[in-house]
Amino acid sequence: ILSQLDLSQKTPQALVLAPTRELALQVCEAFERYAAHIKGVHVLPVYGGQAYGVQLSALRRGVHVVVGTPGRIMDHLAKGTLDLTELRFLVLDEADEMLNMGFAEDVETILADTPATKQVALFSATMPKQIRHLATAYLNDPEEVQVKSATKTNANITQRYLMCSYPQKVDALTRILEVENFEAMIVFTRTKSETDTLAEKLRARGFSAAAINGDVAQQQREKTVNQLKDGSLDILVATDVAARGLDVERISHVVNYDLPTDLEAYVHRIGRTGRAGRKGDAISFVTPRERWLLKAIEKHTKAAPVEMKLPSVD
Repeated sequence: ILSQLDLSQKTPQALVLAPTRELALQVCEAFERYAAHIKGVHVLPVYGGQAYGVQLSALRRGVHVVVGTPGRIMDHLAKGTLDLTELRFLVLDEADEMLNMGFAEDVETILADTPATKQVALFSATMPKQIRHLATAYLNDPEEVQVKSATKTNANITQRYLMCSYPQKVDALTRILEVENFEAMIVFTRTKSETDTLAEKLRARGFSAAAINGDVAQQQREKTVNQLKDGSLDILVATDVAARGLDVERISHVVNYDLPTDLEAYVHRIGRTGRAGRKGDAISFVTPRERWLLKAIEKHTKAAPVEMKLPSVD
């Protein structure tokens, strides 16, 4: 895309749709890095939670690449502030995640509002029926590329699990925080409400913890992530969606407080540690009913999590 941009053109030539604000920002940063030696390339992130003024000013000045979440892109199209008439490239990033988050209609509306002559690229970890439908409806004789890797997880990550019932989880996590030598940690829960509840319980026990989920305002979310990066915060309690695109080198541990049934989500979660060649630890809480998931995880990641026992309190 970068090699084919017309830098003299003011209207957007490329649009990348991403499911979350964090991923949109990450893609923008990647574009900026790749364009480091191309003078005059303008890339704009467009997402909800940020004031319209910044985005409107940039669009008026002219941008070559727009990376945005479907909701805010739809808002700009409705207001007439985003002109896609000259669009030449459209990328759907994490397409299956966008559908899981309920963006299917928005994505189709945006696609229908773009020139028929554009080139489309669709990236997806899985290919469910809805993705196939999008590909059939909006891609013209596409080439399908499948990327398969021999190992699904980073070899630097040690995977362990702890058998415990649901009522034991808070005490078990507290004990882990007491006995594990960790630098920073992400604790994954299944629901938004659980992130707030658990972070509050951890703070009450003297730990530096904060929650992020889809309901947290973008400004607050960015502030929390920056605190995690600079060391003023040690524990982040998050949902899968909130942690998309999160890349913080000092995260030494990931805890699956609630084990995901989606194996790709498990791989994504534990991949938040062991960054940049460093060693990482992933610990999963497994209830008796979830024993079957251990075999599925072992098969999927080609690595067997090892059972751990916590030392009792003296």
